[in-house]
Amino acid sequence: MQYQSRSQQVIKAWEDFVSTPLDVLLNQHINTSPERVLLNLFHDVATHVPAYQAFLAASSIHPDSIQSFADFQKLPAIAKENYISRYSLRELCRNGQLEGCDMIAASSGSTGKPTFWPRFLIDELQIATRFEQIFHDSFAADSKPTLAVICFTLGTWVGGMFTTNCCRYLASKGYPITVITPGNNKDEILRVVQEIGDNFAQVVLLGYPPFLKDVIDTGTARAVDWQRYQIKFVMAGEVFSEEWRSLVGERVGSQNPCYDFASLYGTADAGVLGNETPLSICIRRFLAQNPDAAKALFKESRLPTLVQYDPVSRFFEVENGQLLFSGNNGIPLIRYNILDTGGIISYDAMLQFLADWGFNPLENLSHNSRGIHQLPFVYVFGRSNFTVSYFGANIYPENVTVGLEQPVIKEWVTGKFVLQVKEDEQKNWFLSVVVELAPDVEASEDKRQAIAASILTQLLRLNGEFANYVPKEYQTPQVMLAPMGDREYFPIGVKHRYTRR
Repeated sequence: MQYQSRSQQVIKAWEDFVSTPLDVLLNQHINTSPERVLLNLFHDVATHVPAYQAFLAASSIHPDSIQSFADFQKLPAIAKENYISRYSLRELCRNGQLEGCDMIAASSGSTGKPTFWPRFLIDELQIATRFEQIFHDSFAADSKPTLAVICFTLGTWVGGMFTTNCCRYLASKGYPITVITPGNNKDEILRVVQEIGDNFAQVVLLGYPPFLKDVIDTGTARAVDWQRYQIKFVMAGEVFSEEWRSLVGERVGSQNPCYDFASLYGTADAGVLGNETPLSICIRRFLAQNPDAAKALFKESRLPTLVQYDPVSRFFEVENGQLLFSGNNGIPLIRYNILDTGGIISYDAMLQFLADWGFNPLENLSHNSRGIHQLPFVYVFGRSNFTVSYFGANIYPENVTVGLEQPVIKEWVTGKFVLQVKEDEQKNWFLSVVVELAPDVEASEDKRQAIAASILTQLLRLNGEFANYVPKEYQTPQVMLAPMGDREYFPIGVKHRYTRR
């Protein structure tokens, strides 16, 4: 009976997905109260998920006391440390049954030990709507034969398999999309595009931004005529500049960056949380050209990722400057803190703010009505726990520390360093590590190379995402040695920060 019920759930979810037009899916928040959906999710999780039952009991919270959104907002947030890592995988699933999910993905933690994230087909179908939004609104792939080239890492890592499945679901819904999965094999990607790309009206490359740029640059060096393939991009995992988008767009002959690119805001924890739209890209490009407006909106002198989201599928809150979200998954998450700093802005508030600055994005997109939906915005600066993101891999200071604690190396350094991702003049990204030398130790090329090699060895050993996501030619960090107390990187008397953005 249990399996019969499961099959019925799949049949209904599949029928709803393939038969419901995109506009209806994107407008469900207008006729449905996101707060009511949220409260229903809470009570379902509190009833059926053993881990969350124990979590509430430990906080002396009775589920029946949560009857309003105001009540909901008083619930303690969950995170990996106080929830995911504290309970078994089975306890985190509905009814304590891991077999209720049909797939498991992995993401690396700070020690490189993976966290496992089970999910079921139904979970992927709701995420497939985010891909449909991109392929329909941005790429017009409902009417153009499209080759989707999966350039994310394949295997247990979440990006490749999840993206592949979602693209295939769109093909099953009737989109003329064909999927091929070279993964992050650059030579195979270039072979695929050149040998079969001419069979399609457009080719979509899906992967991490720096890797996709590397694919484009390598192809150009090998005389690939990118313009003939009408290249589009779906990206995830990195905050990039609008200058970067313009540069990559120029190299493939993009005529309209607002409709040729789309970035996903997603996590292994819960799939895709939001996505760039032509509207959000148009707004972000205006803000990039008007830094005073950007600072007035975001309260910082840096440009975050800006996406729109469906509050019925993923509900966002902001607490102490950090984003919390709730959503249904193989492991349902209630007020989950993924340690991303950012904020939320309603659709009307965003348009009013822009009007106050003399800009109307709807006029700029008036030639194409696709991509304009009255969905709220979420902006994301990135992780607040001192990680840096590089080719989609979270790089942690703890990994670098181990590299500096090896024999011989530890005699040369204080243990302080600054980790950051930088761009060179060609807009290629590289991993920079500035290391503070111990007193009376002089810098030398031999020391610099030895330290870089030690850091690389430990990154490969400890961080599975780094080893699998980052192409080999970009893995070796560029190390700079600085004297103790260097004013720029290691000022004396100032609390040290191990990462910069």
